[in-house]
Amino acid sequence: MTNPSIAVNPALLSWAREESGYDVERVAHRLQVKEERVRAWEKGERQPTFHQAEALARFFHRPLSVFFMPRPPQLPPLATEYRRLPDLEPGQESPELRLALRQMLTRREVTLNLMGELGEPIPEFALRAHLRESPAAVGARLRHATGIDVQTQLGWANEWEAWRAWRAGIEQMGVLVFQFIKVSLREVRGLALLRMPLPVAAINGKEIPEAKAFSLFHEVVHLMLAASHEEAAAVREQRMGEAWLAVERFAEMAASHALVPDAALRTVVAQSGVPPGAWDIENVRSVARRFRLTPLAIATRLRESGFMDWDQYNQWRGQWEAYVATLPPRRGGFATPLEKAVNRAGRPFAQLVVEALAANRITPVEASRYLDLKFEHFDKLRENLTSGPGDTALDE
Repeated sequence: MTNPSIAVNPALLSWAREESGYDVERVAHRLQVKEERVRAWEKGERQPTFHQAEALARFFHRPLSVFFMPRPPQLPPLATEYRRLPDLEPGQESPELRLALRQMLTRREVTLNLMGELGEPIPEFALRAHLRESPAAVGARLRHATGIDVQTQLGWANEWEAWRAWRAGIEQMGVLVFQFIKVSLREVRGLALLRMPLPVAAINGKEIPEAKAFSLFHEVVHLMLAASHEEAAAVREQRMGEAWLAVERFAEMAASHALVPDAALRTVVAQSGVPPGAWDIENVRSVARRFRLTPLAIATRLRESGFMDWDQYNQWRGQWEAYVATLPPRRGGFATPLEKAVNRAGRPFAQLVVEALAANRITPVEASRYLDLKFEHFDKLRENLTSGPGDTALDE
């Protein structure tokens, strides 16, 4: 018995594919049909079966009903939402990044709606930065806003404890901190969604924990600049070349000063007993472990504070890159579905969903969809939010 075809709108098939960032070849491969068949569907020369239409909807992460709309919806480009990213042309985002952006935008809208339903005040992101300022001053202001002092930082037991603390410190400022998965680190390590209130700082879940804090603070500096109208969304950003690189360097330096204040760095360096100009891989790693950051971030910070000159830094970096090339790929630890959900969405969002569910403002089906978590895990989720085990390495 053959499966009957279903009369979908061919214009919506091509719209959904293009909006999701896929080419015809990848769609054909996923559905195990010839490319000519997909093109015929999009031209209206043939119609998919019901099962094929369902498969297309799942692949594009769209409701099946979208294929029966009279015309494609008019959506603004995704690049109107996120800050300009190095080496990423607006409109050329990978399908994986496009999906991640849509999911994060939806999560932010859900957050605003649920806070309204529960009568919770929406926090204001009050930090501002200007490019005319000293990056050290901006970094100090950002660091102060986290409420985390240097002694606390130097006392953390491991990199995961550090990441949890930094993430919570940023979240209490009125910033949603999300993690996205299945996006290559070569495409993007972190990004910022510039909508106010509740802007988003998002980190690639493939990033190692020691590097996540720097990526997070880097994105928050971009949010500070955007809040002062010093920076625009990717599609509207006019600066090019060196002018834009100067903005990136400013954000890097400010983030570096926030995570490693100059006085703290000088104290730790003095305690290390390393003579001037004698920095090698191991003693830089030793300082990095104190701050729970990457050796590369610390070497950059040592250069900025005058403990290395540019020649010494370039020599060290060459040695470091050669050393890293010899290491086996670093694998993340195992994370349960519950842990993955909290890692992606953040504890404040997960808590908000649980509270809305308890108040009968949303259904179990909606709660499960918002967190991408089966409802059978919600009892453990409540325990997790109470005990607070925090992030673990994603194992996707």
